[in-house]
Amino acid sequence: MSALAAFRDQVRAYGPQLRYGLRVTVAGLLAFAAARSFDFPLHGLWTVLTAIVVSQVSVGGSLRATLEYNIGTLGGAVYAVAIGLAIPHRSPVAQALVLALSVGPLAFAAALDPRFRVAPFSAVLVLLIGGELGESPIVSAITRVLEVAIGGAVAVVVSLVVLPERAHGMSLEAACRILNQMADLLPRLLARLSRDIEAVPIALAQNKLTEAVSAFQGLADEAKRERIVSFVRAPDPAPLARTLLRIRNDYVMIGRAAVEPLPEAIAQRLVSPLAPFGEAASAFLRGSADALAGRRSPPTVAPAVSALGAYNAKIAAIRNEGLTRAMATADVERLFALGFALEQLCRDFSDLAQRLQEHADSGRNPSRA
Repeated sequence: MSALAAFRDQVRAYGPQLRYGLRVTVAGLLAFAAARSFDFPLHGLWTVLTAIVVSQVSVGGSLRATLEYNIGTLGGAVYAVAIGLAIPHRSPVAQALVLALSVGPLAFAAALDPRFRVAPFSAVLVLLIGGELGESPIVSAITRVLEVAIGGAVAVVVSLVVLPERAHGMSLEAACRILNQMADLLPRLLARLSRDIEAVPIALAQNKLTEAVSAFQGLADEAKRERIVSFVRAPDPAPLARTLLRIRNDYVMIGRAAVEPLPEAIAQRLVSPLAPFGEAASAFLRGSADALAGRRSPPTVAPAVSALGAYNAKIAAIRNEGLTRAMATADVERLFALGFALEQLCRDFSDLAQRLQEHADSGRNPSRA
């Protein structure tokens, strides 16, 4: 029984990966069946490959990959047909010239626009594979475009029907993790202002936070595409992605201000207001993660704002006592940069609360999302 329970736990742990593997398998088999029914050459190789390549973890990812793959294939095929018809290429030298004239400009287009990444590959298929099969450039291009279109359509249908993974749900889970990461990191950043703390772990945490926010922006883009085919209009996660990015930028400013401890006389005066602010801000972020996960109204920002007011009062007292006059210019700049960053952080907390309220409202009434 214990072995069976352990097996179930492993299956649950790798559930998304297993479901993705199943969807790719089903997409490949269905694409193969479709290709055989159309009697495509090479046993429908490119139909099957397309269905597998464009199958992504989420529905939105599959939609994006399918659209880009079709655009690149169509662009590469049309351009290759134009070059192939304009320049006879029966000899190896002529084939090399046609390939150069096809691949070079298409590679340049791919560098300008990622949607054309497969265009050079498509041109090579039209010019070389078509010739080997005895097809004219036009027939080869039409066949390749049809194969890719059918393979992409199969992948999208499978992603919608077979154990679908919605990018919207994945993005909300990612946002919850980001908020908890922020809650863990902020007190550690603020603590560096008053005592010497090893910089490497904090720098690694900052980098992980940056990567997580960047990945969330990608999921938000996929979720936006899902809204095209979704019957339930979930809130657009793009505003939440922008808010999280602004908070991440606030953390960068705080990290720069806390690159080393402030002078001891100042640091000891600021411990009392900064520690409560860090606790209040962390509590707000954790409460926000819980609220987002449960589609509930967000916690209040008032404790963090109140703690910031206490910090500003302490800074005013330090300035009135003239303690900043004895500080180095770099330390004064860091002190006031910190104040600006904390003010901006509280404003972004208020914006975060509005974004979470939108998700909470949509959870109560999905039809209005």
